[in-house]
Amino acid sequence: MTAEPTSAALIAQARVALAEAPVEALGVEKTSRWRRPRIVRAGGAWHLGVLLIGSDAVFATGEVLRAAAEVRRGYAAESARQRAERRFAAARGGFGEGEVVHVGWTPIDLATVDAGGASGPLALVDGVSSVRWSASGAYMPLGAYLRERITLLTGEG
Repeated sequence: MTAEPTSAALIAQARVALAEAPVEALGVEKTSRWRRPRIVRAGGAWHLGVLLIGSDAVFATGEVLRAAAEVRRGYAAESARQRAERRFAAARGGFGEGEVVHVGWTPIDLATVDAGGASGPLALVDGVSSVRWSASGAYMPLGAYLRERITLLTGEG
């Protein structure tokens, strides 16, 4: 019987498979007394559902938005105005019109998962590296999840 691959090994394999796939921007919020809030570039990662896989780290997905130039318009709801302000903050931070930006992502500790714990949506379940793909969903094997998401992203199957 062969041992199940570790989370770290599965992520390393995913990076190889994703080498030619486009990355999406990671952003962080910046505020100061002199400038309006903005979201600035903090790197890039491949977006695979609940995971963001960077070249040297893995993150749990947070908020996903598209940068947009600031325009005056009326909003039917306060929540719509707040979403628009987040898109404007990304544009103020240097992202191009329509560029996808991930904000509020959190680091995942693969060593903790491989040692039997949990980090973000990943956990070791019955000795198998697993991912919870939704807040109310059950865990599924990480290897199968990554294969499915990579196929969706790259179109290669």
